[in-house]
Amino acid sequence: MASSKSYLDLVVDTIALPGLSSRKMMGEYLLYLDGVLFGGIYDDRLLLKLLPAFRALLPDAPMETPYPGAKPMLLVEDVENGDRLREIIEAIKKAP
Repeated sequence: MASSKSYLDLVVDTIALPGLSSRKMMGEYLLYLDGVLFGGIYDDRLLLKLLPAFRALLPDAPMETPYPGAKPMLLVEDVENGDRLREIIEAIKKAP
């Protein structure tokens, strides 16, 4: 199932960070901050790369795969909390 543009718009509008961009790929959307890939929208789910910085901020987040055979990613369940999403996503700037 492909992700909807309306779900992408919700996530992008909620994150609302300068330097945030998306790229459509095979019915899904990859998400970047300042050109760095950090996650994507898959089947209308926000999934983040399994980075130590993200795991530290989302220790209880469930792991899901974006598609069969892919590496697991962190599922963000509360996509409407803009302050929290910005805090999480900006952590990639501090990650090694």
